[in-house]
Amino acid sequence: MQVKIAIIGAGSMGSLYGAMLSQNEENEVFLIDVWKEHIDKINERGLLVHEGEKVLKYEKVKGLLDSKKAGVCDLVVVFVKSTLTESAVRENIDLFDENTSVITLQNGLGNVDIIGEEAGFEKVLGGTTAHGAYMMGPGEICHAGFGKTVIGELNGEASERIISISDNFIKSGLETVISNNILGLIWDKLIVNIGINPLTAITGLENGKLLEYPELLSIMEKAVNGAVMVSEKKGIKLSQEDPFSYVKEVASKTAHNKSSMLQDIENKRKTEIDMINGALVKEAEYLGIDVPINEMLTKLIKFLEKRKYE
Repeated sequence: MQVKIAIIGAGSMGSLYGAMLSQNEENEVFLIDVWKEHIDKINERGLLVHEGEKVLKYEKVKGLLDSKKAGVCDLVVVFVKSTLTESAVRENIDLFDENTSVITLQNGLGNVDIIGEEAGFEKVLGGTTAHGAYMMGPGEICHAGFGKTVIGELNGEASERIISISDNFIKSGLETVISNNILGLIWDKLIVNIGINPLTAITGLENGKLLEYPELLSIMEKAVNGAVMVSEKKGIKLSQEDPFSYVKEVASKTAHNKSSMLQDIENKRKTEIDMINGALVKEAEYLGIDVPINEMLTKLIKFLEKRKYE
Protein backbone atom coordinates (compact mmCIF):
# COMPACT_ATOMS: atom_id res chain seq x y z
CA MET A 1 0.00 0.00 0.00
CA GLN A 2 1.47 3.33 -1.07
CA VAL A 3 2.17 5.96 1.56
CA LYS A 4 2.21 9.60 0.48
CA ILE A 5 4.68 11.64 2.51
CA ALA A 6 5.23 15.39 2.26
CA ILE A 7 8.17 17.11 3.89
CA ILE A 8 7.61 20.81 4.50
CA GLY A 9 11.02 22.46 4.41
CA ALA A 10 13.68 21.04 2.09
CA GLY A 11 16.71 22.40 3.91
CA SER A 12 19.56 20.07 4.79
CA MET A 13 17.61 17.95 7.29
CA GLY A 14 14.34 17.91 5.33
CA SER A 15 16.25 16.90 2.20
CA LEU A 16 18.08 14.16 4.11
CA TYR A 17 14.84 12.64 5.39
CA GLY A 18 13.23 13.00 1.97
CA ALA A 19 16.13 11.09 0.42
CA MET A 20 16.03 8.33 3.04
CA LEU A 21 12.24 7.91 2.97
CA SER A 22 12.26 7.73 -0.84
CA GLN A 23 14.34 4.53 -0.60
CA ASN A 24 11.27 2.67 0.67
CA GLU A 25 9.30 1.42 -2.34
CA GLU A 26 6.07 1.89 -0.39
CA ASN A 27 6.61 5.67 -0.21
CA GLU A 28 5.89 8.51 -2.59
CA VAL A 29 7.87 11.43 -1.17
CA PHE A 30 7.49 15.15 -1.89
CA LEU A 31 9.99 17.78 -0.78
CA ILE A 32 8.20 21.13 -0.51
CA ASP A 33 10.18 24.36 -0.39
CA VAL A 34 10.23 27.93 -1.70
CA TRP A 35 13.86 27.72 -2.94
CA LYS A 36 13.26 27.28 -6.68
CA GLU A 37 16.85 26.53 -7.67
CA HIS A 38 17.06 23.75 -5.08
CA ILE A 39 13.75 22.19 -6.14
CA ASP A 40 14.68 22.43 -9.84
CA LYS A 41 18.02 20.68 -9.25
CA ILE A 42 16.33 17.86 -7.33
CA ASN A 43 13.90 17.29 -10.19
CA GLU A 44 16.53 17.61 -12.94
CA ARG A 45 19.22 15.27 -11.65
CA GLY A 46 18.08 13.86 -8.30
CA LEU A 47 19.13 14.86 -4.79
CA LEU A 48 22.86 14.40 -4.11
CA VAL A 49 23.88 13.32 -0.60
CA HIS A 50 27.55 13.27 0.40
CA GLU A 51 28.47 10.65 3.00
CA GLY A 52 32.22 10.62 3.61
CA GLU A 53 33.89 9.62 0.34
CA LYS A 54 30.58 8.55 -1.24
CA VAL A 55 28.11 10.68 -3.19
CA LEU A 56 24.66 9.11 -3.34
CA LYS A 57 21.98 10.15 -5.81
CA TYR A 58 18.29 9.94 -4.90
CA GLU A 59 16.09 10.26 -7.96
CA LYS A 60 12.72 9.07 -6.61
CA VAL A 61 12.11 12.03 -4.33
CA LYS A 62 10.07 14.80 -6.01
CA GLY A 63 10.57 18.51 -5.40
CA LEU A 64 7.60 20.88 -5.33
CA LEU A 65 7.19 24.62 -4.99
CA ASP A 66 3.37 24.27 -4.80
CA SER A 67 2.08 21.71 -2.30
CA LYS A 68 -1.30 21.57 -4.06
CA LYS A 69 0.38 19.39 -6.69
CA ALA A 70 1.03 16.74 -4.04
CA GLY A 71 -2.56 16.65 -2.82
CA VAL A 72 -3.60 15.19 0.52
CA CYS A 73 -0.85 13.11 2.15
CA ASP A 74 -0.84 10.34 4.73
CA LEU A 75 2.09 11.82 6.63
CA VAL A 76 3.50 15.34 6.76
CA VAL A 77 6.94 15.91 8.29
CA VAL A 78 7.69 19.51 9.31
CA PHE A 79 11.33 20.56 8.98
CA VAL A 80 11.15 24.33 8.48
CA LYS A 81 12.88 26.71 10.87
CA SER A 82 10.81 27.06 14.03
CA THR A 83 10.28 30.74 13.30
CA LEU A 84 8.42 29.76 10.10
CA THR A 85 6.28 26.91 11.47
CA GLU A 86 2.96 28.76 11.63
CA SER A 87 3.13 30.22 8.11
CA ALA A 88 4.53 27.01 6.60
CA VAL A 89 1.72 24.81 7.93
CA ARG A 90 -0.94 27.37 7.04
CA GLU A 91 0.36 27.82 3.49
CA ASN A 92 0.48 24.05 2.94
CA ILE A 93 -2.80 23.13 4.61
CA ASP A 94 -3.97 21.40 1.39
CA LEU A 95 -1.70 18.50 2.36
CA PHE A 96 -4.02 17.66 5.25
CA ASP A 97 -7.32 15.91 5.67
CA GLU A 98 -8.86 14.23 8.72
CA ASN A 99 -6.66 11.14 8.27
CA THR A 100 -3.32 12.93 7.89
CA SER A 101 -0.69 12.63 10.61
CA VAL A 102 1.95 15.33 11.06
CA ILE A 103 5.23 14.98 12.89
CA THR A 104 7.64 17.71 13.92
CA LEU A 105 11.34 16.85 13.99
CA GLN A 106 12.30 20.51 14.42
CA ASN A 107 14.50 22.25 16.91
CA GLY A 108 13.19 24.43 19.70
CA LEU A 109 10.08 24.84 21.83
CA GLY A 110 6.52 25.55 20.74
CA ASN A 111 6.27 23.71 17.42
CA VAL A 112 3.79 21.10 18.67
CA ASP A 113 1.39 23.80 19.85
CA ILE A 114 1.75 25.88 16.69
CA ILE A 115 1.13 22.92 14.37
CA GLY A 116 -1.78 21.74 16.52
CA GLU A 117 -3.48 25.13 16.32
CA GLU A 118 -3.19 25.18 12.53
CA ALA A 119 -3.85 21.53 11.61
CA GLY A 120 -5.55 20.00 14.67
CA PHE A 121 -3.90 18.60 17.77
CA GLU A 122 -5.20 15.08 17.12
CA LYS A 123 -2.95 14.91 14.04
CA VAL A 124 0.28 15.93 15.78
CA LEU A 125 3.16 13.66 16.75
CA GLY A 126 6.47 14.70 18.27
CA GLY A 127 9.96 13.59 17.47
CA THR A 128 13.67 14.26 17.60
CA THR A 129 16.56 13.38 15.35
CA ALA A 130 20.24 12.92 16.10
CA HIS A 131 21.27 13.16 12.44
CA GLY A 132 23.28 16.13 11.24
CA ALA A 133 23.43 17.62 7.74
CA TYR A 134 24.29 20.82 5.93
CA MET A 135 23.64 22.30 2.51
CA MET A 136 26.41 22.19 -0.07
CA GLY A 137 24.42 23.90 -2.81
CA PRO A 138 21.14 23.58 -4.70
CA GLY A 139 20.11 19.93 -4.79
CA GLU A 140 23.15 18.84 -2.77
CA ILE A 141 23.70 18.16 0.95
CA CYS A 142 26.27 16.57 3.24
CA HIS A 143 25.12 13.93 5.72
CA ALA A 144 27.56 14.84 8.50
CA GLY A 145 26.16 13.10 11.58
CA PHE A 146 24.31 9.84 12.16
CA GLY A 147 21.96 8.84 14.95
CA LYS A 148 18.50 7.71 15.99
CA THR A 149 15.12 9.15 15.14
CA VAL A 150 12.79 9.07 18.15
CA ILE A 151 9.05 9.59 17.67
CA GLY A 152 5.98 9.35 19.86
CA GLU A 153 2.39 10.25 20.57
CA LEU A 154 2.07 13.29 22.81
CA ASN A 155 0.15 11.22 25.37
CA GLY A 156 2.77 8.45 25.36
CA GLU A 157 0.42 5.86 23.83
CA ALA A 158 1.87 3.09 21.62
CA SER A 159 -0.78 3.69 18.95
CA GLU A 160 -1.18 1.83 15.67
CA ARG A 161 -0.19 4.93 13.70
CA ILE A 162 3.04 5.56 15.60
CA ILE A 163 4.02 1.90 15.18
CA SER A 164 3.22 2.09 11.45
CA ILE A 165 5.28 5.26 10.98
CA SER A 166 8.17 3.78 12.94
CA ASP A 167 8.11 0.63 10.78
CA ASN A 168 8.09 2.79 7.64
CA PHE A 169 11.07 4.83 8.83
CA ILE A 170 13.02 1.68 9.71
CA LYS A 171 12.33 0.17 6.26
CA SER A 172 13.66 3.44 4.81
CA GLY A 173 17.00 2.99 6.58
CA LEU A 174 16.29 5.37 9.47
CA GLU A 175 17.08 3.87 12.88
CA THR A 176 13.87 4.71 14.73
CA VAL A 177 12.49 4.08 18.21
CA ILE A 178 9.16 4.94 19.82
CA SER A 179 9.12 6.89 23.09
CA ASN A 180 6.38 7.13 25.70
CA ASN A 181 7.94 10.42 26.91
CA ILE A 182 8.31 12.40 23.71
CA LEU A 183 7.91 15.79 25.42
CA GLY A 184 10.83 14.91 27.68
CA LEU A 185 12.88 13.96 24.64
CA ILE A 186 12.00 17.23 22.93
CA TRP A 187 13.47 18.94 26.00
CA ASP A 188 16.53 16.67 25.78
CA LYS A 189 17.04 17.88 22.21
CA LEU A 190 16.37 21.48 23.25
CA ILE A 191 19.12 21.22 25.87
CA VAL A 192 21.54 19.85 23.26
CA ASN A 193 20.78 22.79 20.99
CA ILE A 194 21.07 25.23 23.90
CA GLY A 195 24.56 23.92 24.64
CA ILE A 196 25.90 23.57 21.10
CA ASN A 197 24.17 25.88 18.62
CA PRO A 198 24.89 29.39 19.93
CA LEU A 199 28.50 28.56 20.79
CA THR A 200 29.19 27.21 17.30
CA ALA A 201 27.48 30.24 15.74
CA ILE A 202 29.51 32.68 17.84
CA THR A 203 32.87 30.93 17.37
CA GLY A 204 32.45 29.57 13.83
CA LEU A 205 33.51 26.11 15.03
CA GLU A 206 32.15 22.72 14.00
CA ASN A 207 30.36 20.86 16.80
CA GLY A 208 33.24 18.66 17.85
CA LYS A 209 35.74 21.52 18.05
CA LEU A 210 33.84 22.97 21.01
CA LEU A 211 35.14 20.08 23.09
CA GLU A 212 38.75 21.20 22.60
CA TYR A 213 38.36 24.47 24.51
CA PRO A 214 37.82 24.44 28.32
CA GLU A 215 36.56 28.02 28.19
CA LEU A 216 33.74 27.04 25.83
CA LEU A 217 32.92 23.91 27.81
CA SER A 218 32.49 26.04 30.93
CA ILE A 219 29.97 28.27 29.15
CA MET A 220 28.24 25.21 27.69
CA GLU A 221 27.91 23.60 31.12
CA LYS A 222 26.36 26.72 32.65
CA ALA A 223 23.90 27.08 29.75
CA VAL A 224 22.89 23.41 30.09
CA ASN A 225 22.53 23.66 33.88
CA GLY A 226 20.21 26.63 33.47
CA ALA A 227 18.04 24.64 31.08
CA VAL A 228 17.94 21.67 33.48
CA MET A 229 16.76 23.95 36.31
CA VAL A 230 13.89 25.22 34.18
CA SER A 231 12.89 21.73 33.03
CA GLU A 232 12.83 20.48 36.63
CA LYS A 233 10.69 23.40 37.71
CA LYS A 234 8.24 22.63 34.89
CA GLY A 235 8.05 18.96 35.87
CA ILE A 236 9.57 17.75 32.61
CA LYS A 237 11.04 14.25 32.88
CA LEU A 238 14.36 14.25 31.04
CA SER A 239 15.67 10.92 29.78
CA GLN A 240 19.32 11.76 30.42
CA GLU A 241 20.69 11.44 33.96
CA ASP A 242 23.66 13.69 33.12
CA PRO A 243 22.50 16.22 30.49
CA PHE A 244 25.88 17.98 30.21
CA SER A 245 27.68 14.71 29.45
CA TYR A 246 24.98 13.93 26.90
CA VAL A 247 25.47 17.28 25.16
CA LYS A 248 29.21 16.61 24.94
CA GLU A 249 28.49 13.13 23.58
CA VAL A 250 26.27 14.57 20.84
CA ALA A 251 28.93 17.16 19.96
CA SER A 252 31.45 14.34 19.62
CA LYS A 253 29.16 12.16 17.50
CA THR A 254 28.42 15.10 15.18
CA ALA A 255 31.99 16.41 15.34
CA HIS A 256 32.22 17.52 11.71
CA ASN A 257 28.72 18.95 11.52
CA LYS A 258 28.06 22.67 11.21
CA SER A 259 25.10 23.48 13.42
CA SER A 260 22.07 25.01 11.73
CA MET A 261 22.64 28.20 13.72
CA LEU A 262 26.20 28.51 12.45
CA GLN A 263 24.95 27.95 8.90
CA ASP A 264 22.36 30.69 9.40
CA ILE A 265 24.93 33.18 10.68
CA GLU A 266 27.34 32.36 7.84
CA ASN A 267 24.55 32.84 5.29
CA LYS A 268 23.23 36.00 6.99
CA ARG A 269 19.86 34.42 7.78
CA LYS A 270 17.65 34.77 10.85
CA THR A 271 18.43 32.03 13.37
CA GLU A 272 16.16 29.98 15.64
CA ILE A 273 17.63 31.53 18.80
CA ASP A 274 14.19 32.78 19.92
CA MET A 275 12.90 29.19 19.92
CA ILE A 276 15.97 27.77 21.68
CA ASN A 277 17.95 29.77 24.27
CA GLY A 278 15.54 32.69 23.92
CA ALA A 279 12.54 30.44 24.61
CA LEU A 280 14.30 29.10 27.69
CA VAL A 281 14.91 32.65 28.97
CA LYS A 282 11.18 33.41 28.65
CA GLU A 283 10.22 30.19 30.45
CA ALA A 284 12.73 31.02 33.20
CA GLU A 285 11.38 34.54 33.62
CA TYR A 286 7.85 33.16 33.99
CA LEU A 287 9.07 30.72 36.66
CA GLY A 288 11.21 33.28 38.48
CA ILE A 289 14.51 31.57 37.61
CA ASP A 290 17.66 33.42 36.59
CA VAL A 291 19.52 31.97 33.56
CA PRO A 292 22.15 34.65 32.82
CA ILE A 293 24.35 32.56 30.49
CA ASN A 294 21.40 31.72 28.23
CA GLU A 295 20.35 35.36 28.24
CA MET A 296 23.89 36.39 27.26
CA LEU A 297 24.07 33.81 24.45
CA THR A 298 20.70 34.93 23.13
CA LYS A 299 21.81 38.57 23.01
CA LEU A 300 25.11 37.70 21.32
CA ILE A 301 23.29 35.78 18.58
CA LYS A 302 20.86 38.69 18.19
CA PHE A 303 23.88 40.95 17.68
CA LEU A 304 25.29 38.63 15.02
CA GLU A 305 21.93 38.56 13.24
CA LYS A 306 21.86 42.37 13.12
CA ARG A 307 25.25 42.46 11.44
CA LYS A 308 23.69 41.09 8.24
CA TYR A 309 22.09 44.48 7.71
CA GLU A 310 25.40 46.38 7.92
